[in-house]
Amino acid sequence: MDTPSLRQLDIFAQMVAAGSITRCASDMGVSVDQIARDMASLEMRLGYRLFDDLTGAARLTPAGRKTAQAMTLLSQDAPEDWDAVQVDPPTLPVPVPAPASPRQTITLAAPAQVFGQVQDALSTFEAANDDIAIALDLHVLSSADAARALQSGRADIAYFYALEEPADLPSRYGWSEPVSLYAGTNHPLARADVVSRADIAITPALALDRSNAMRAIIEAALVRGRADTGPVALESDNMFAILAALREGAGIFAAFGPLARDLGRMDGIRRLALDMPLPAVEIRQALGPRAAETPAVEALAKFLFL
Repeated sequence: MDTPSLRQLDIFAQMVAAGSITRCASDMGVSVDQIARDMASLEMRLGYRLFDDLTGAARLTPAGRKTAQAMTLLSQDAPEDWDAVQVDPPTLPVPVPAPASPRQTITLAAPAQVFGQVQDALSTFEAANDDIAIALDLHVLSSADAARALQSGRADIAYFYALEEPADLPSRYGWSEPVSLYAGTNHPLARADVVSRADIAITPALALDRSNAMRAIIEAALVRGRADTGPVALESDNMFAILAALREGAGIFAAFGPLARDLGRMDGIRRLALDMPLPAVEIRQALGPRAAETPAVEALAKFLFL
């Protein structure tokens, strides 16, 4: 899972292993407030809740449980009571052809943020078909990642980010996420009725860390939209640092997906009124080369579009 910072993912793993925020903070030698801030920042990045409540026992949400199971960081310290986490099953029946084995596993590879968008559908499908288990691979972001996962057999279905349909990977369009630019409400560009490309070019930018694969996707969209920004004033995967810098007027920040939606709802931050929209990031779905031989895989792929 490349998108969130490794530090935040490590803290998430420690939280799951510890079972409570107090014990996790004690084990790591940091404050409870620091753990809470890191978990809130991670949830903002992912676009979904990981824990139902941090004040008592660290009870995972269904999405948090799936995320933890998908993380290699938990491979050595995974708790033995995953099945003790109760999930209320949806009641919608979704019939599929009988699988070839008593319990068939379908692996879905997708960015963590995309999993947040389809998690309800996955839970519905899995609950209605108790002979099928859905596993996650959250390492995929680009079409190249998806192709490797599908060709190697590591995944049966893959979602990935793209600015257009790739020529070398048959896929279908799922939905688009607009890329927007944000600034603090007191920033001159936030007060402007219209923001031009020339305005953006002379304005400092805030960016995710260079090691974060999401940054390359955002920068590709900016380049295609002829929206070159000024010098990078801050590079960080700490969203609280990004938010603080935005509110202080240190620069502008580009985002899409759940993170962009969260930014648009926050006090002290405003979406810039660009003179021309930026290219949207497409979320596309591709299937493995042998999907046609596995009716349950095709059934799940189609169900995710309902």
